Amino acid sequence: MLKGKVAVVTGGTRGIGYAIVRKYLENGAKVVLFGSREETVNKALSSLREENSSWEVSGYYPNLSDASEVKEVIEKIKAQYGRIDILVNNAGISDSTPIDNYTEEQFTKVMQLNVNAIFNAVMPAVKIMKEQGGGCIINTSSMVSLCGQPSGVAYPTSKSAVNGLTWSLARELGPSNIRVNAVAPGITNTDMVAALPEQMIQPLINAIPLRRVGEPEDVANAFLFLASDMASYVTGEILSVDGAMRT
Repeated sequence: MLKGKVAVVTGGTRGIGYAIVRKYLENGAKVVLFGSREETVNKALSSLREENSSWEVSGYYPNLSDASEVKEVIEKIKAQYGRIDILVNNAGISDSTPIDNYTEEQFTKVMQLNVNAIFNAVMPAVKIMKEQGGGCIINTSSMVSLCGQPSGVAYPTSKSAVNGLTWSLARELGPSNIRVNAVAPGITNTDMVAALPEQMIQPLINAIPLRRVGEPEDVANAFLFLASDMASYVTGEILSVDGAMRT
């Protein structure tokens, strides 16, 4: 579905991001994954290459909060592959701190990685996509962007901002043949959820109409669809992948 496409995936070393990278490689894309540290990037690359030595995958570990550093890496990828067809902004952090215990530094940290980092990657990527005649940007939102959460106000605030950025860029960049969408996962079986005790997991499952926690591949499938030509007339959408839990 993505044969010949060049994709950049931030936060691509584990969880949902790793599943997206793997799904894109399975469907013929050349993928550049971003991680937070050299060791996590190398570990992900080693695992992927061990699974399939024919996959074309490489990685970087830029500071996503540093616009100039991100721009430099994006330009390196363009120089290497000649184009960037897909940008997935998946890197982010969650937070559940009660409002009484919040610090300005905590709030800023969440907003910086979940919102500013997307802006930093989008700016140089859009320039490249305009020059090549089109492209696709997919952002990771969250179920809580649509319904909030009991504590940790910075996280749903940041993901609501991601939705606004997605809708606005879709309208602005449509004439340049650049589609912009987001995926809003619900509770997904990542390392963080897997570490929860059974007595916490079961009530969560009971609250999901499909009666199961989502798998990273469930979310990756949505990213695959939105990146593919099957979604050539889909832009400005926030695609929920949450088993209808938001309702």
